Amino acid sequence: MWGNAFLLSVLYLLVGIVVELLRRQFRSPLVERLSMALDSLPARALEVVHGLEPLRAAYFDGRISDLGVRVLFGVVTVVVIFLLALVVGAIMGVLRWAILRAASHRGGPPPA
Repeated sequence: MWGNAFLLSVLYLLVGIVVELLRRQFRSPLVERLSMALDSLPARALEVVHGLEPLRAAYFDGRISDLGVRVLFGVVTVVVIFLLALVVGAIMGVLRWAILRAASHRGGPPPA
């Protein structure tokens, strides 16, 4: 579970770095849309915890740079991916426990 979450986080961050480099080099609408799509996950997560408005205000007031926003979005994305992995892992653990418990009451292992 942790390995998958780590791999997904690294992959997401690598794609984000490549897209950001492309966005700075080539101002194409496709790259801009891809950048916005990648930013939507951390932006929504910050919006849920009421952190997007203070971040927006800090950005427009000049208290945080573009790089600072990118780093914060990267950290939020990693946290979201790890939380999702934890939730999915917990659900799968509970399902496995329920199946094994039901099988033990029937007197044998679950069918393959």
